Amino acid sequence: MKELIIATKNQGKAKDFESIFGPLGYTVKTLNDVASHIDVEETSSTFEGNAILKAEALAKELHTFVIADDSGLEVDALDGEPGIYSARYAGEAKDDNANMDLLLQNLEGIEDEKRTARFVCAIAVAAPGKETETYRGTCEGRIAFERKGAYGFGYDPIFWVPELGKMMAELKPEEKAAISHRGQAIRKVHEAWNFEN
Repeated sequence: MKELIIATKNQGKAKDFESIFGPLGYTVKTLNDVASHIDVEETSSTFEGNAILKAEALAKELHTFVIADDSGLEVDALDGEPGIYSARYAGEAKDDNANMDLLLQNLEGIEDEKRTARFVCAIAVAAPGKETETYRGTCEGRIAFERKGAYGFGYDPIFWVPELGKMMAELKPEEKAAISHRGQAIRKVHEAWNFEN
């Protein structure tokens, strides 16, 4: 069984990677499995920059091929917030419910058609002696007025996907992987690096 190391401690993200790389014969491992002591400070102002910081730090530490992602939600009516601060929008505790509460509060009075938003995912692939490469995926939608759905994590319960007529949190993992920002970015990595070999 081949291993794929993802520079994250987020199990929700790990499941997104497993849904694509698992069928190819890869075991996905996270920081919790290989280097739980590493906590890279995300100091960049872009998703790509933060993904690079995480991937390169772990690749240097473990002397191996590493994938890292940075992702978040951009809401047009809030000038792109929460953006790179999505996970800690309501504070450093990284509380999904508190983040959603604050976002819905900040969107009070904004009508449905003006609640457009997108999920963004930037993935960095780093390896010793190689130049780091990045890949981006996006998923367009709108912010709903209330939560719905039991799947996913983060802002999924309030993210409406118009093309499917469902909340992101109503999509089963395989449905989400087919259209999500992370699914798109992961497939770009898969195509570029030819993981079947």
